[in-house]
Amino acid sequence: MSSPAKSAIERWPRQIKFIVGNEACERFSYYGMRSILAGYITGAVLKGGLGQDADTSTEIIHLFVFANYFMPLFGAWLSDKIIGRYHTILWVSLFYCAGHGVLACSDLAGTVHGKLLLLYTGMALIAFGSGGIKPCVSAFVGDQFKPEQSHLLQKAYGAFYWAINLGSFFSFLVIPWIKDRHGYSLAFGVPGIFMAIATFIFWLGTKHYVRVPPNRETKSAGFFKVFWHALAGKRVSGQSFWDVARDRFSEKEIDAAKSVLPILLVFALIPPFWSLFDQSNSTWVLQGEKMVPTRILGLDIGAEQMQSMNPLIVMILVPLFTLGIYPRIGRFASPLRRMSYGMFLASGSYLVVAALQRQIEAGAQMSVLWQTVPYLILTAAEVLVSTTGLEFAFREAAPEMKSIVMSFWLLTIAFGDLLVVAVTQLFANASDHAASVSTNRFLLYAGMTFGVAILFSLVAMFYKYRDEAAARGK
Repeated sequence: MSSPAKSAIERWPRQIKFIVGNEACERFSYYGMRSILAGYITGAVLKGGLGQDADTSTEIIHLFVFANYFMPLFGAWLSDKIIGRYHTILWVSLFYCAGHGVLACSDLAGTVHGKLLLLYTGMALIAFGSGGIKPCVSAFVGDQFKPEQSHLLQKAYGAFYWAINLGSFFSFLVIPWIKDRHGYSLAFGVPGIFMAIATFIFWLGTKHYVRVPPNRETKSAGFFKVFWHALAGKRVSGQSFWDVARDRFSEKEIDAAKSVLPILLVFALIPPFWSLFDQSNSTWVLQGEKMVPTRILGLDIGAEQMQSMNPLIVMILVPLFTLGIYPRIGRFASPLRRMSYGMFLASGSYLVVAALQRQIEAGAQMSVLWQTVPYLILTAAEVLVSTTGLEFAFREAAPEMKSIVMSFWLLTIAFGDLLVVAVTQLFANASDHAASVSTNRFLLYAGMTFGVAILFSLVAMFYKYRDEAAARGK
């Protein structure tokens, strides 16, 4: 291979910068809104809040996140089947912007009921927009790389995730500051401005993008069509599950559908991780409000600002893991091994949160900076599970199934947040509406995830990779 050709293969496509810039601004908008959500729902009515209790706040936030990560099924269907990833990202983003606009009108409502109505409407539009583009953006990154550049994907998704956390880091610092000085309406409005900027940045790269045509153009059957035909079709003696579909679909379509089921087996064990991780924006914030705020470099650091600890640590750990640790441990850095390590770490972080909560319940006056310890552990788990999950989903899925597999990955987050709602409801106590933030509840989550981490490790041992390089940690 000539030197210029080899250099081109080793170089990232230039259009990646537009996607990464879009993602950084979009994540600023999303996490900026979420950074003040728990405080807004539980805050005093006289100070612009909604005056709800901790359990209600936990349920609202996690139902919202559930909707955000359930909608990728729609986004994947729309992009894979009808209009393609590029148009899905561009047009669905407009609903996203509208949702932020509705939340920015919160001060116009004169009653708590009116504010709740605006909250639910705005959150619904944001969930539709954010969820609709999620499976498309991450898969769109992979689309820009040629097949011979697959070895660059690990670093590319690391950079993609780094951009996510750059945006969210600043949002966790800036949006609470705006809220404290100018109220909730402006604090909800600024994320809307950033979402509009994100959409504009994405549009700027239009002429450079590689666009994979939707199935309606390639005439390729989707996963559900092949799967349901295989499931419901008439089976004769000696036929395998997929053999039934061969009377209607091509071998290529069947092989593409077959690539999905082993991935779903892995994904089925991921939701408990997200049950833990997404509470850093709900119960951890409510725990932090019972702790003593501090001041660092002229910045007031309270419960809402502590959320910036997660993206800050991610930006340090992603290059450390990707460039320093993974290349040195070889096959022990295969995707599923990395995810196993992360599951165990996530469980450990909740042991620390429970220990902090026990001290608070005993009357101790603790600095909010103590939350740095569980944030460090949980963030290391996030890098191992989340960045790896994106890479695993893209590398293992057949080309025709990448958006739908990405949507299934995001669906694990939806079910993780739904699990939080279910646990909150199951253990609801009429005399204690703050049980979501308690030592016993945190220990319950730690034990649950530890058990699932053991099962995940067993699945990882026996999983057969389609991408043999991934099995070697390459």
